[in-house]
Amino acid sequence: MSIHTIDTVLRVQDLGIQLRPNPTQPEGRTLLQGCSFALHAGERLTLVGESGAGKSLLAQAIMGTLPDAMRATGRVQIVGTDTDGQRRQTQPLWGKHIVMLPQEPWSALNPVMRLRTQVAEAGRYAAGHGWSTAFLKADQHLAALGLAHAGRQWLHQVSGGMAQRVGIACASQSDARVLIADEPTKGLDADACEQVAQLLASAQQLGQALLTITHDLDLAQRLGGRVAVMRQGRIVEAGEVASVLNTPQHTYTKELIAAQPRHWPKLAPARTGTTGEAVIAARDVNVSFGERAILRGASLPIGEGESVAVVGPSGCGKTTLGNVLVGALKPHQGGVQRRAGVPGWRFQKLYQDPVASFAPQQTIRRGIHDLLRLHQLDATPIAHWQQRLRLTDELLDRRPSEVSGGELQRLAILRAMLLRPVFVFADEPTSRLDALTQRDTMAALCEAMAESGCAMLLVSHDPHLAQSSTQRQWQIREGRLMADTVS
Repeated sequence: MSIHTIDTVLRVQDLGIQLRPNPTQPEGRTLLQGCSFALHAGERLTLVGESGAGKSLLAQAIMGTLPDAMRATGRVQIVGTDTDGQRRQTQPLWGKHIVMLPQEPWSALNPVMRLRTQVAEAGRYAAGHGWSTAFLKADQHLAALGLAHAGRQWLHQVSGGMAQRVGIACASQSDARVLIADEPTKGLDADACEQVAQLLASAQQLGQALLTITHDLDLAQRLGGRVAVMRQGRIVEAGEVASVLNTPQHTYTKELIAAQPRHWPKLAPARTGTTGEAVIAARDVNVSFGERAILRGASLPIGEGESVAVVGPSGCGKTTLGNVLVGALKPHQGGVQRRAGVPGWRFQKLYQDPVASFAPQQTIRRGIHDLLRLHQLDATPIAHWQQRLRLTDELLDRRPSEVSGGELQRLAILRAMLLRPVFVFADEPTSRLDALTQRDTMAALCEAMAESGCAMLLVSHDPHLAQSSTQRQWQIREGRLMADTVS
């Protein structure tokens, strides 16, 4: 790929990222090396690859937002301006020339501002529209993403998938020459993914260049253009989407395609009859947000060692049901029965947005050891879970902002399993992982459930993942919990 064409709006040449030396790693460590590509006006490039390969770090280097513990080398040029990944050179370009949709919408959206106003504000200040035009465009973008009803809601009143789409609407308000979208469809159902793909693609018709980071190969196919496959900090294969994904040349690319959830074997053990007394059970649960009924008379018992999935479109009430079960949300009617004599902290939740569940200024190792000390638990299993989830020990010495979203999801699983849970509510627990890592992580989680007798409620938008990873599947339709299939 030439990076010297005069209409190039983004140039990246020999970009590398290193950890700065520190007491635990005096030599530092290379996280990304030798990455080069270019984007012209109206072009699309999608980066795919394993969690921790450096995709999001590459985007942060382009935006000049790398954590202080890291430094970038090589050349970055945005619309003719050399920035070389330095914040002081890149920040004046934000909004006008380059805009980024971050991977974590909860950390980017304002919890004390209504959603419609936030989207309009992006148009007002990033694109320079008058308020009336900004609100009109905000309504159009929210409607295009199936969120016409959500404009007057607050962040805490919408699901993770809905918050993700609000972030996309905000980013789409800008007339920037380059849009970077980091995992824009994580945790979304197929219809919502299609809406997002259409909105992202429409901007390219007006000449905006799009750099997308995703583990979703179907999204890469929808967007078209070019794709680059990353592994261990390097681009191992690149070319036109149709060519790379239909006739892959690199072994890793072939493995990535073959590891899509639709091809997975059965991971959850078969049911062996009745499960006996329920570990946890929802009883005729009703939940409403304002005038909108989310759950109506939901009842769901889950027995020891049993795994149950709830699938359905974003915003249908999947997370609400799980939050009621673990006690994070009180139902308006009905209740939850939990196994007597078991402390509340052994009913665990794996968050869809794991960054919200880690202390931002504390290293992950410190947080884990504080938790184990609080509950007087042994730290010995840490090494076992690191190996099982393919997590290096040095990750524990970083802060949450210094690891990838996929690594943080697996670290959240490690932390939860150290507490010897009797029940786990897994809310899209692998949504930030590439297909290979996702498959291996779900296999480890299913094995742990079977070994310990822990019960699990899995929330997923992917029916293939749900069917392979659980013994029973349910759907939520118009607030009603209905059996889907029994495997």
